[in-house]
Amino acid sequence: MGDWDARAVRARLRQMASEDPGAARHGAASHRYELAAPLSEAEIRAFEAEHRCRLPAEYRSFLATVGDGPAGPAYGLMPLTTPHPGADADGAAQGEWEDDRRPGRMAAPCPLLEPRPFDEGRTFDPDEGLTLGTLVLADHGCGMYSRLVLNGPLAGQVWHLDQDFGSCVPESPDFRAWYTAWLEEAR
Repeated sequence: MGDWDARAVRARLRQMASEDPGAARHGAASHRYELAAPLSEAEIRAFEAEHRCRLPAEYRSFLATVGDGPAGPAYGLMPLTTPHPGADADGAAQGEWEDDRRPGRMAAPCPLLEPRPFDEGRTFDPDEGLTLGTLVLADHGCGMYSRLVLNGPLAGQVWHLDQDFGSCVPESPDFRAWYTAWLEEAR
């Protein structure tokens, strides 16, 4: 596992920005390929203590050595400790960020156990609690989010949830693979 190479990540982001000067790539206008400062270990521990959760190692390492978003997939990484302004006009991303931080949500058992493919006849049921035990990583727009599973048998995985239709499918085996795939996809 180990720490991230922050210089390599930042160099790749600069390259991506130079290849996309108008930020035309999906979501790039929101994050402009820029990263906020990393979080201190004390800030990460305080967050985990407040929410009674343990962040997966790859994500913790990213926050501590690379940055607390926003450059990342879709409309960018949601920050861990400060409110997100919301990528969409109705502020749905902000609502997701705030919901995650309600007491007990991140510590709750994650109900995701198997994929539930898109079904036009199904709608999202908030009472199912599909977002419990997860942390929103990125907003894809139209009620779709990448979420990091924090506990249970799938802990550490990144899942794609469509909140309009209640579908949920695995997106990546872990945060490092998910973020690295985004860095590499434009090559």
